[in-house]
Amino acid sequence: MVPKQYVDTCWDKVEGYLEKAAYHTHGRYTVDDIRASITDYDHDLWVAFDEEKIKAAVVTNIVVYPKRKLLCMSFCGGENMKEWLDPILALLRTYAADMGCDGLEATARRGWSKVFKNDGYDGKWVTFELPVEGVQHG
Repeated sequence: MVPKQYVDTCWDKVEGYLEKAAYHTHGRYTVDDIRASITDYDHDLWVAFDEEKIKAAVVTNIVVYPKRKLLCMSFCGGENMKEWLDPILALLRTYAADMGCDGLEATARRGWSKVFKNDGYDGKWVTFELPVEGVQHG
């Protein structure tokens, strides 16, 4: 986890990864919104790196429901996912347990179901978005 005071020092190395994640929100977020959620609010930035460079960025936040507490993987992006996915999921699971969370959750493109298939993934629901253009208001 990147301490909030150091987010600006690594932002240029993760911005591209998170910009791609923002693109897939279909106008819900920009990369600047993601940055603000980290620096100004309750989201945390995690990075996966090797000796040479940062390979991935994951943004999380804790979501407290009336009956459950989950660590939400809000945004994720990177390169060479096979190199960092398992270690970062293990780290996030440990962090979630330390924070008293019941598990991890993520809303993501359908392709992520293949990524998580060996990690105990259980697809609870699909998010649908319906347009309202042309709807008659009563």
